[in-house]
Amino acid sequence: MFALPLGDDAQLRPLEPWQAREFLEHMDRARPYVDPWIPWATFSTDLVTAEATLQRYADRQAEDSRRIYGIWLDGTLVGGVMFTSFDTASGVCEIGCWLEEKGAGRGLVTRACRVLIDWAFTERAMSRVEWWVAAGNTRSIEAARRLGMTREGVLRGRYPYRGARQDSEIWAVLAEEWPPTEGPAPDVKAELDRLMHAFLGAFTNTGGGRPNVDIVREVFVPQGMIISNVGGEPVVHDLDSFVAPREKILNDGTLTEFSEWEVAERTEIFGSIAHRFSRYRKSGCLNGEWFEGSGHKTTQFVRTPAGWKMSSLSWDDE
Repeated sequence: MFALPLGDDAQLRPLEPWQAREFLEHMDRARPYVDPWIPWATFSTDLVTAEATLQRYADRQAEDSRRIYGIWLDGTLVGGVMFTSFDTASGVCEIGCWLEEKGAGRGLVTRACRVLIDWAFTERAMSRVEWWVAAGNTRSIEAARRLGMTREGVLRGRYPYRGARQDSEIWAVLAEEWPPTEGPAPDVKAELDRLMHAFLGAFTNTGGGRPNVDIVREVFVPQGMIISNVGGEPVVHDLDSFVAPREKILNDGTLTEFSEWEVAERTEIFGSIAHRFSRYRKSGCLNGEWFEGSGHKTTQFVRTPAGWKMSSLSWDDE
């Protein structure tokens, strides 16, 4: 049996039916993080069903149509990667991943997925590797982006899960695009991701936490503009007129349990300027009534002597 090193005392190995008990123990730890996104985790709830899950992959591997591998960290199974489909006739395959909390933040999934993509392109002459992900699964979306994949579209309401229709994003990389071109752009993209994450997180007050709305002034240039285009006429704010009312309602009990997060984005970088088009979702309790919403943002960035900053942001709620 092979074992490929992933660094940080981690290894990538085949995951087979005889390891069902270890897989079940891992899945019990991982279920809160995995179950919202990977339906087959729902079916691995005891030793019999865990073994059946792995046996299905073993059977498909014998047909050369699927494969599954585990990630071990310090000797403990903490996640894995798989070919959820492998079609040699069309030259197209799909990969996926999962991880429990212990393995997060180490880059293990990215390194393991690179092994699978390399093998698919170099050993099996595949033409295209796909990554299908639920639109709200931001960690998986970030993994696809780190792998150099391109977001190709969204299939709305593609499948039912837990009583609701779910959107699927499609990401992919082609053989001629692999490995991704090295250069400064990924570092810039990471900085823009950080700015957007900080901006959205500034308004979070879930679990009794206090928001830090002043972060808005840190991520924007002082002359920044924030524009609401929700109604019939745009409402243009400078930073002070935007921050003050939101700071009030987020701290006086008017708006509680509020959070807002990106579910999709497209970022373009041109030298010292950049543009990002985002889809977001939000939820909270306004005046005692729970609400959920979504919409789109368009954000402009500029590179300054102090680093990248936001220069303007506009949004429209759906």
